Formats: sequence, structure tokens, C-alpha cells
Amino acid sequence: MDVVLAPDIYVNASVSLGSAPEHVVRRALGGPARAKASKWVLERVESMLHALPDFKNDAVAQQMSTIRDLVDVVETDEFFIEDWNQALVALAKAAGVSRVLTDHPDLLATGPHHGVEFVSSDKWLVEQAAPPPPPRV
Repeated sequence: MDVVLAPDIYVNASVSLGSAPEHVVRRALGGPARAKASKWVLERVESMLHALPDFKNDAVAQQMSTIRDLVDVVETDEFFIEDWNQALVALAKAAGVSRVLTDHPDLLATGPHHGVEFVSSDKWLVEQAAPPPPPRV
């Protein structure tokens, strides 16, 4: 796996079946390599799901259990709730990847940060479907 997922991707996939984030999560978490997440990401996902009126406590607990079963938690520094950029860059570096999948408009607008690129779910899905470039001769 050459990417990590931001909290918004997990949440959008949880509430919007058939959406680009849901396809990203299925593809990213369904492969042989285990996805990486941080404590900060899991806390944000849980908090965001609790904020949704349609997600009752039991549904949040079940969804978080499913997510935890599909990811390996990597150690990063502690970050405040609002420190999305720093927390996700730290996660990417701890996971050994250079890309974070997110649909958060502020993150997508920042461009690469400390060598980590923020990529939208739509763009990543297009990349996955595109054939590889021809070999250079």
C-alpha cells in the first residue's frame, strides 16, 4: 500500500455507499498489504461518526471495530484535533508512504507538505484504473 487514508475518507465511506471514498476504502483495505493508521486518525473517525445523527453508538462501535481489524496502528507524535496537516504528514512518514488520500478541500489546496502529497479519492481512483505508461525505449 503506497498511501494512507485521512479520517474524512473513512467517514465518507461509512455513510455514502457507492461513493468514491467507499471505493477507495474497499480497494485500499481489501488488498494483501495492511493499511496503516494512527491513533489520531482513529480518534478523528470515531469523533466524526459520533457527530452524525444517523450513526448510533452501537453502529459507531461496530464501524470502529471493523476499521481497527483492517489497519495496523503506527506510532506518531500526539496532535491536537485541528492539526490535520501535521498529523497526516506524520502518519505518512511513519507508514513509509508519500501520499495521503483525502477529500478535505483545505488539505488538497495546500500541495505537497514535507514531501507528502494530499490526493483526492477521485484522482486516486482514476490513477488506479489507468494503464501503466509504456516503457521508455
